[in-house]
Amino acid sequence: MSIDSLRRSARATVSGLPQGFWWLWLSTLVNRTGAFVLTFLSLYLTVELGHSAWFAGLVVALHGLGGVAGSPLGGALTDRWGRRPTMVTMHLAAAACAAALAVVTSAWAIASVVLLMGVAMQAVRPSINATISDMVPAHDVRRAYALNYWALNLGFAIASIGGGAAAFLGYRTLFVVDAVATTLCAVIVFLRLPETRPEAAVGKQGEPVVEEKVSMLTVLRDAPFRTLVLLNLLVCLVFTAPWIGLPLTMANQGLSPSSYGVVIAVNGIVIVAFQLLVNRLTDKRSPVLLLTLSSLLFALGTGATALAGSPVAFAATVVVWTVGEMIHVPTNAAATARLAPEHARGRYQGVMGMSWAVAGFVAPIGAGAIVGGPGPDVLWAATTAIGVIAAVGYFTRLRKALSEEPAVDGAPSAPAAEPEAPTVAPVARTEDAESSSVSA
Repeated sequence: MSIDSLRRSARATVSGLPQGFWWLWLSTLVNRTGAFVLTFLSLYLTVELGHSAWFAGLVVALHGLGGVAGSPLGGALTDRWGRRPTMVTMHLAAAACAAALAVVTSAWAIASVVLLMGVAMQAVRPSINATISDMVPAHDVRRAYALNYWALNLGFAIASIGGGAAAFLGYRTLFVVDAVATTLCAVIVFLRLPETRPEAAVGKQGEPVVEEKVSMLTVLRDAPFRTLVLLNLLVCLVFTAPWIGLPLTMANQGLSPSSYGVVIAVNGIVIVAFQLLVNRLTDKRSPVLLLTLSSLLFALGTGATALAGSPVAFAATVVVWTVGEMIHVPTNAAATARLAPEHARGRYQGVMGMSWAVAGFVAPIGAGAIVGGPGPDVLWAATTAIGVIAAVGYFTRLRKALSEEPAVDGAPSAPAAEPEAPTVAPVARTEDAESSSVSA
């Protein structure tokens, strides 16, 4: 592929999206560029404060547990309160937590702050995803999610490099910088991002239509979406396992921690370098085929870890499941947006985000227990099986629910409801297909 063709491909990938999306993209980049807390939290707890590795792991798990509560909370606020106020409030709450970590020192205080930070950071994601679905035409939604995910990883790469170089200033200084960056993100949203929550529906005569209330239980009754969530949970378990199992597996083979650092860095490098190209190659493809393919790539990449014996071989496995990640995350978010009715987009994204949070809490504990018990080969065999099960599930259970193509003019892809009585789409579906939802 020539340089000119790459330039044309890049222009096509970023063109045609509304200005509001790019302000949201910028806020994501700024936020993640200053994301130092989770990256350096375990080192801060063990090296700086002298806590045990067990306590450090518990605190990180509490962050994930907070996300389990934060995601549905953020989804409900997004629909009831609005996208913009939810984003601003939760960004400021996360900034306050980051600043608090710079001053608190007791074990209970740190654990409590990190738990609250997990709530705030996860609560903001449904509003971001719902905003993208609101403002971007349906046929460009997956591309928009891919671009936002690229910004997230680009910012995280910058934070990892910059944070490592600036660590000599002290961990508390990094936490303050995190708080400042998150506050700046909230300022960008407040000043530049319009509210996108859909207006209340009206009937043929212009009278307001009373929409059915949508609770979290209502969302879970939507059979296609429920399946999407469950399948995404399986994929998330596979995706999360290498972050705990891979360093332990490499250590069991006598490889140094620095080797693991180089190998896992491949994940971020591949995403930053190739996310736009992967998005270009997969654009307009069937979401069911993409979700099936990504699940198989997760299964293949993690399963091959059991056969690796050198840093190069381990890096190759990371490349495989990273490609699966680049395909899965935007496709899953777009599938969630497709299945959600307009007035319940926040709740749908919140339930989907909860599957990521649950996996982030369960998978590290399970992966560590398996590696420490039956051994790493059992872990990688399990991730392979789970990935294949997810792929079969996507292909057999979601083809009908996700078969309709988004309208080229940006109109909703689902069949139009009767104007005088729009319904809450989830409970009306009777197909056997079901659904799920990522972020980072």
